[in-house]
Amino acid sequence: MRDNLDWVLAQWQAERPDLDVSPMGVVGRVQRAARLLERGLGETFAEHGLQLWEFDILATLLRAGPPYQLSPGALSRASMVTAGAITNRLDRLAAKGLVDREPDPSSRRNVLVRLTGSGLALVTEALTAHLDNEVRLLSPLDEAEQRHLADLLRKLLTGLGDHPPASPAPPASPPSSPTP
Repeated sequence: MRDNLDWVLAQWQAERPDLDVSPMGVVGRVQRAARLLERGLGETFAEHGLQLWEFDILATLLRAGPPYQLSPGALSRASMVTAGAITNRLDRLAAKGLVDREPDPSSRRNVLVRLTGSGLALVTEALTAHLDNEVRLLSPLDEAEQRHLADLLRKLLTGLGDHPPASPAPPASPPSSPTP
């Protein structure tokens, strides 16, 4: 089975046989897969009136749990976009009635972004379709291959410096009551 990158690599081999172009096979395939996956994801989000970045922000708020709110800075870090870009995106989501900005009760200078009822309903509905779509997009790989690919990509991403944010310590367990 051959793909487009096999054709590209053969061209490079013919033009520059003195170079090892095998890294292009990995990086090129990751890039092409990302573009094809993004196109497939976008089609499902469009069915719900969303763009990929809109779902990303709404889903990030949903993952935060009740009351489904985060600071714009936390959303910016989760989305890997600049503060200016997140402000523009939040303005657009607010105009659609999917998020609200509220003063942060712990700091008068800050705001919190919260899902509205409409935003919560939309992201919850889109999430189910999104997961079904991801199953479809990954169907060329069996479950073991999907796990193996996830492990390899995790190793690559952490090697490139992609690490989770420091998370707060889990809440302390309540003291156990004495056993009678």
